[in-house]
Amino acid sequence: MLRTPLLYLSKAGWAHSGLTRWGFARRASRRFVAGETIQEAVQVAQLLNRQRLAATLAHLGEDVVSAMEADQARLDCEELLRAIEEHKLGAYVSVKLTQIGLRVSFDLCMEHMLEIARVATLNDTFVRIDMEESNTIDQTLSVEHALRRQGLRNIGLVFQSYLPRSERDLRTAVAAGIPVRIVKGAYQEPESVAFQKKAEVDASFDRMTEILLEAALKQGGVRASKDGRTPPLAAIATHDPARIQFAETLAERIGLPKSALEFQLLFGIRSELQRSLRDKGYPVRIYVPYGAQWYPYLMRRLAERPANLWFFVSNLVRR
Repeated sequence: MLRTPLLYLSKAGWAHSGLTRWGFARRASRRFVAGETIQEAVQVAQLLNRQRLAATLAHLGEDVVSAMEADQARLDCEELLRAIEEHKLGAYVSVKLTQIGLRVSFDLCMEHMLEIARVATLNDTFVRIDMEESNTIDQTLSVEHALRRQGLRNIGLVFQSYLPRSERDLRTAVAAGIPVRIVKGAYQEPESVAFQKKAEVDASFDRMTEILLEAALKQGGVRASKDGRTPPLAAIATHDPARIQFAETLAERIGLPKSALEFQLLFGIRSELQRSLRDKGYPVRIYVPYGAQWYPYLMRRLAERPANLWFFVSNLVRR
């Protein structure tokens, strides 16, 4: 019931400018966001690594419409990649293409992503391209394909189960050996392009899990690297117990090694689930966002789970 208005607020400029001026909102966001600096993100990643959890580090930002801002986002991403190597973190980087110029021009975005991928290669690190709204998917796939043609194989993709087209896109990606993360999807999309019912999204997620795990087995059960820098082919990103159970049961049934199936969860949510999956022997990676542009990310997290919203509201009451 609250998902639609919260997703609307994630894009509303008036809500963004109003809420981000309040210190209590920034403090409450720290439940889900590591902080605003690389140093704070590194500290969280180090803590996770000590707990035998890998990290995905993501500098928050999206829908950039200025070439200057896009260039700064590229520089920030490259700095993050160097920090991973400098601190020997078990981590890789996640990037949104609209943050590095996709809304400005495809060529600018391609130039920036090519440079990011090269810096990642020099620092022995992987980069995951986040999937965004449906109107960016074809361009996102084109960017990844162009990088692969350049011989850059340290790139992964994300597919969202609330989009019917994702099953087809997933099959194409895994056939090419591209590491994939499956998520449900957190954007507001019309019925013409997206499933609207939870049951449909869940059923799609399970079908995609089956495609991904069977492809991982067929390709030899490629395992996550021990240093936490490189994921296996298959990554399942959800906090939904039923979806996790489906993946675990399927992997056991088809004989996919646990080390070839990575579970990915969000920073600040379900810590006990993170530890439980780790203790079962699965690689577990935590998505750690940081940066000043925390507002849209926070709104999408509040839209996903009522418990997140009540946590945020309780902080307002205590301010």
